[in-house]
Amino acid sequence: MTVRSQCSRIEIDVLYFEDCPNHLPTVERIHAVLHQEGCGAKVREVLVSDVETARYVGFLGSPTVRVNGIDIEPAAIDRRDFGLMCRTYTGGVPSHELIRSAIRSAAESEGREQ
Repeated sequence: MTVRSQCSRIEIDVLYFEDCPNHLPTVERIHAVLHQEGCGAKVREVLVSDVETARYVGFLGSPTVRVNGIDIEPAAIDRRDFGLMCRTYTGGVPSHELIRSAIRSAAESEGREQ
């Protein structure tokens, strides 16, 4: 199975707070990677508007990217520092490779479930 054949089941959430300077560049980068991979996954932008919501959804800062509900940074699984804050990635936004790896991993998982 290829990434392309599994893309219809992949959902990408970009959690952000209003006026985050890295929100739109992250969304643009995700779409660029999806295009490169030939993947038509759904991308949702989710506004996190207050601290209570941030804690409820496990918001690690803006922008947070999840592919099929899993944070694209593997080390984030153990983090619990939820709140309204900027999320720092090397270079400001998640790298192409970090996004690509998460998408490919999700596609592989979908392929194993069939």
